[in-house]
Amino acid sequence: MLFRGWGESVDGAWPDVATVVDHVGVRHLVVTRHALVRRLLTDPVTFRPDNALDAVTPMPVAALRVLAGHRFRLPPTLANNATASHPELRGIVAGALHPDRVAAQQPWLTDLVRRRVARLATALDAGAPVDLYADLAADLPLLVLARLVELPDAPVTAVKDFARAALELFWAPLDEPRQLALAAEVGRFHTVLRAFAVDGGGLAARLRAAGHSPDVVVGALFFLLVAGQETTSQFLTLLLHRLTAEPTVRAGLRTGAIEVADVVEEGLRLEPPIVTWRRVAAVHTSLGGTAVPAGTSIVAWLARAGRDPEVVAAPDGFVPGQRGSRRHLAFGAGPHRCVGAHLARMEAAVVVAEAAPLLDGVTVVRPPWCPDNLTFRMPDAFVVRRA
Repeated sequence: MLFRGWGESVDGAWPDVATVVDHVGVRHLVVTRHALVRRLLTDPVTFRPDNALDAVTPMPVAALRVLAGHRFRLPPTLANNATASHPELRGIVAGALHPDRVAAQQPWLTDLVRRRVARLATALDAGAPVDLYADLAADLPLLVLARLVELPDAPVTAVKDFARAALELFWAPLDEPRQLALAAEVGRFHTVLRAFAVDGGGLAARLRAAGHSPDVVVGALFFLLVAGQETTSQFLTLLLHRLTAEPTVRAGLRTGAIEVADVVEEGLRLEPPIVTWRRVAAVHTSLGGTAVPAGTSIVAWLARAGRDPEVVAAPDGFVPGQRGSRRHLAFGAGPHRCVGAHLARMEAAVVVAEAAPLLDGVTVVRPPWCPDNLTFRMPDAFVVRRA
């Protein structure tokens, strides 16, 4: 299942739009076809992004009070912004993640990954199990992002815990005690972000210089810390796990018959960390012949669209370079397409090039486990050892 709570709802046939009623009591239309998902994402006038960051499980008053106590706000900034401010905000963030700036980080990242892989290889050769999530992939994107945008001075574990707590609080089915605990954790780190928004450097300073309020600066940093690094570490873990079952692909990488970039794109198509994204219908319209009243919550199933047989030659096979492989929607599409796509691709290419040889001759001791979540897969560990 791509996301555990919904797996059986639209499995099997390929409906253009499927009605789902039983996800935490909220009714959605789920769009699966590549063409319709792309239409949904590229028309922000008809299908607005206003609900992109809304909590999937409605928050009780007690949790809202906890967040309010930390002055928690998520104004329209990036993913949830359909206002006139979006292009400028996106441009400032895109400047921090410019391809030239990203490319400048590649030698540093390559050296770091190479040293980690050497230590992991030594441990595997000694018969020890290694966790390729915790010991390789978990913090890499955060370390790179910190160099690019200057993040708050906080321990890596604190930032990672905050990001995962936010993904759970806003996108998972939850009971009230769990919501309260997560709200407290997210609220505490939001206070750190607010202080950084007022006097921090790097991206925060550039946003302030453009006249944006602390709330907007915090909103941009919040989304970057969640989508700009956590999703990439998830993707690295999922891709490495997939490659353990693809010896032909690993052999092609060794000989040069298969390009690293093609492996990354096929991984994004088959193992995206973000499996769905949401929009809300601004007007009465239709999708795939289904009437969509204004105000309808619509779920774009990005992962399913990547396996659309009308787009890709072998939908379920890991075939780097095949027809349609690069037409996936793992980064979305349109004006809200992931601004960090180039960064994520660079990081994945480095990890594949340096770490794929580790996977030869290993046995998976513990595969990644993904909790129930509307949008994010959130693998927690990936343990291997020499066979």
